[in-house]
Amino acid sequence: MDLKQHIQKVDEYLWEIPQKTREGMRVPAQIYASDKLMQELGNDNSLEQLTNVAMLPGIKKASIVMPDVHEGYGFPIGGVAATEWPHGVISPGGIGYDINCGVRILCSELERKDLKNRGEELAKALYAHIPSGVGKGGSLHLDESELDKVLRKGAQWALENGFAEMEDIEHIESNGCLKDADPDFVSEYAKKRGADQLGTIGSGNHFLEVSYVDEIFDSESARAFGLKKNQLIILIHTGSRGLGHQIASDYLKQMVSTLDSYHIQLPDRELACAPFDSKDGQAYFKAMAAAANFAWCNRQVITSKTRELWREFFGKEKGGLRLLYDVAHNIAKVEEHIVDGKKIKLIIHRKGSTRSFGPHNPEIPEALRSTGQPVIIPGSMGTASYVMVGTQTAMEKTFGSTCHGAGRRMSRHAATRNVNIHNLEKELLSMDIHVRAGSRKGVSEEAPIAYKDIEEVINVVHNAEIARKVARLKPMVVIKG
Repeated sequence: MDLKQHIQKVDEYLWEIPQKTREGMRVPAQIYASDKLMQELGNDNSLEQLTNVAMLPGIKKASIVMPDVHEGYGFPIGGVAATEWPHGVISPGGIGYDINCGVRILCSELERKDLKNRGEELAKALYAHIPSGVGKGGSLHLDESELDKVLRKGAQWALENGFAEMEDIEHIESNGCLKDADPDFVSEYAKKRGADQLGTIGSGNHFLEVSYVDEIFDSESARAFGLKKNQLIILIHTGSRGLGHQIASDYLKQMVSTLDSYHIQLPDRELACAPFDSKDGQAYFKAMAAAANFAWCNRQVITSKTRELWREFFGKEKGGLRLLYDVAHNIAKVEEHIVDGKKIKLIIHRKGSTRSFGPHNPEIPEALRSTGQPVIIPGSMGTASYVMVGTQTAMEKTFGSTCHGAGRRMSRHAATRNVNIHNLEKELLSMDIHVRAGSRKGVSEEAPIAYKDIEEVINVVHNAEIARKVARLKPMVVIKG
């Protein structure tokens, strides 16, 4: 079925595939996009996946994708799905393999001019100091007992072990810890994979980036966030590494084998799921929460290592790095939202989608509550990233969610085939962007041409009012795996 023929335009930035389009759809499928982005849509399997998600037992309101949508495993990346608590399903494909992949932003006391002519030097120093790359381990080697503490406590473990300050914990989504985490539901092999990966970036689209504030769009929110024009900023983008990947693999396999016992019929077995309140659903949720805690702790340890290097490089008097916020974009959480005029508990799946809570939400740090939640949207290594702020409109329309990045428009293999690495390196240097990576192939895979236009994506969510622009960041130093 050509699903594009059935898409109806609701307003300038919202499109819908009606529930009646395919047999088995329980809710409509919604797409946030511009006319230009809609023209690019349909070249992969993301629309098919979007309508498949609309068939999940217990799904409420709509299956939703953001303008950075592209094909994923089972669920499209850029997707949001809310299922009814407690009997609706939870699906590992709705979170993804990199559980709690997310982004944090650190604000420095320095300006762009302080890094003038030192970009290459800083890139080398950060690359040597922060472990990155496929399967790369770090200096922390945890036995199972200590790793279990990380899985239970998340960022709190980092605080107790000298890798964090109390102010950091307050500025992490859920204070860096999901209370339902239980390491007993994490396999020995998953723990083995994660034992030496705390404090490491990994590979793929993960990175550490030094940027500067190029433009301020919302001066009031920028003041609340402590952002100023030309200020040096650090973005850290990584997740739960091999541990989270293994948890996803373990439970996807398990849920495929138990689908029949729950009498669940699915159009695609990659959507394998279980009722949230079932034995299998709870086991996965507790393991996923443990991986989420690992990821928050991982980004916190990387932050500690970055602060060490920053002080050495710029001097102690200029070496402060303040955590503005840390937010996940691959996670499932139980939240309360209004559906059909009633506030109900839902299991919110966000896969390549960032939480975007509006003002006065108690989940937001008290100092930022009147403004709204900081939303961090990274671009590619050659384009801008954005700091945005959550909105009440997002709470009403998208379960408090927005996009998570530019979104791929080209597969990794296609990017490797189409990108001339020599020309790319020259182009980045001409923009005064200094890149350090474990492989040139990895740089090719993450070339700006492989991604959608970040400006187009950001304008959609801004104009649809599911997140509002606060500041634009431009890259100067990028560390990749």
